[in-house]
Amino acid sequence: MAVSPPPADLSAALVLEPVAALDWLVILPVAWCIGTGAVLMMVRPRTFLQPLIAIAALCVLAGLDAALLWHVSQNGPVTMVMGRWLPPFGIAFTVDLTGALFALMAALVALAGAVAAVTDINDSGRRYGFYPFLMLLMAGVSGAFLTGDIFNLYVWFEVLLISSFGLLVLGAERAQIDGAVKYGFLNLVATTLFLIATGYLYGIFGTLNMADIAAKAGELQSTAPLTTLVALYSLAFCMKAAAFPVNFWLPASYHTPRVVVSALFAGLLTKVGIYALIRVSVMLFPVERQELSFVIALVGALTMITGALGALAQTDTRRLLGYLVIAGIGSMLAGIAVGGPGGVGGAVFYALHSMVVMTALYLTAGLAARLGGGFSLASLSGLYTRHALFSAVSLMLFFAVSGLPPFSGFWPKVMLVKSALDVGAWWLAAALLSTGFLTTIATARLFLLAYWRPAAAAAPSGKAALPATLLLPLVGLTAVSILIGLFPETLLGLVQKAALTLNEPSAYLGSVFPAGSAP
Repeated sequence: MAVSPPPADLSAALVLEPVAALDWLVILPVAWCIGTGAVLMMVRPRTFLQPLIAIAALCVLAGLDAALLWHVSQNGPVTMVMGRWLPPFGIAFTVDLTGALFALMAALVALAGAVAAVTDINDSGRRYGFYPFLMLLMAGVSGAFLTGDIFNLYVWFEVLLISSFGLLVLGAERAQIDGAVKYGFLNLVATTLFLIATGYLYGIFGTLNMADIAAKAGELQSTAPLTTLVALYSLAFCMKAAAFPVNFWLPASYHTPRVVVSALFAGLLTKVGIYALIRVSVMLFPVERQELSFVIALVGALTMITGALGALAQTDTRRLLGYLVIAGIGSMLAGIAVGGPGGVGGAVFYALHSMVVMTALYLTAGLAARLGGGFSLASLSGLYTRHALFSAVSLMLFFAVSGLPPFSGFWPKVMLVKSALDVGAWWLAAALLSTGFLTTIATARLFLLAYWRPAAAAAPSGKAALPATLLLPLVGLTAVSILIGLFPETLLGLVQKAALTLNEPSAYLGSVFPAGSAP
């Protein structure tokens, strides 16, 4: 008797089953971080176990995010809903290329920080919860990058804010408490604005699902004050990203905690603000972004110049790096203002580059202080003679943050300048180039004074060894910057595709509302 072939729907189910299984990757990074944080809390008194567990967990997290990025790049945006409450009513996690790229880079940065913390965080810091706070921070960061719900985005902002407070005051020194007050006040104001804007948005749209909002925004442009709504969101996210003129909290606080904490903050926190601004202004409200483009561009230019000039004026290496973080935020805002695949792609590329390079630069500042005895440029000297490899790595990072080839900062700078010129914003292109020039001067001054200047009589002399747990993450992050600079094609293709998805979110909407299920 002949055996009948399987029905077509069964064949389709068999084909789609592996993809459905991979869809669990959408939520796994967040669940993994929360679960690991709970385990670390249980073994908190056993300080020797904490770094081992955290480093292993972050390696797994990086693997999960890499698999998620591959899945999204092959199959398009992926959505998972919680509790079978389908959108737009339930909470959805929706991941596109932008979210997956940010999540993977955040995991790599956190892994580097966890390795560096083996030496930089002592037993007291471990007992008071450095590693649980780090995993909670990564839960908030990952959740912000992967969620498809505006209120859920607010919740993950709160999670990372609470954990960042814990990391900031770890050690309870007077300077840390002072920095935490300055850091906390403006961030709480930004969070309040975020919540007010979200309530306003719900009153207008009756939904908090991003895909649903994007689908309905065009119908409400003539009847709802959407420009005011986007202005509120932009102000809140610019505060969190430390954009001009609400950027004073960053250089007043990032120099106070342990260096590894400053490195994690520089690589992660401000980029979550930029990501949220890209998601809301570019994908959800493109028309309103266009209306506010000149204001965003002006704020971006002022942020760039303020950051670069502030870096030139500093004598403390950590404060100098804080202003370089601010200058980078201005470059990202310029890309958001220009819009289009080139501008948005340049902003995403620059954010990914900045996550790697700024984390590495703060680790560099910590190693320089360990070799030279402090963070002041007045006391640092002769580092090149004490550790040539470290000095060479530092110089590469200075080139990268200045946007010089062949490092990772060069390509996004080219994209942003070209995009600005394409839309006739020559003054914005001039601001981008001027910022790169001023940053080059600031980092050259730092290298000449701290590394190349002959060692002072009172400075430590002779060759010095650096702990492998501090040098290894620094070299690893620098290698990532070099690889991106020398072989940019893969990442360039991904960010351009990500920018196209943000500017034309039909695939994102199709992931949340498959054919026939749109609200």
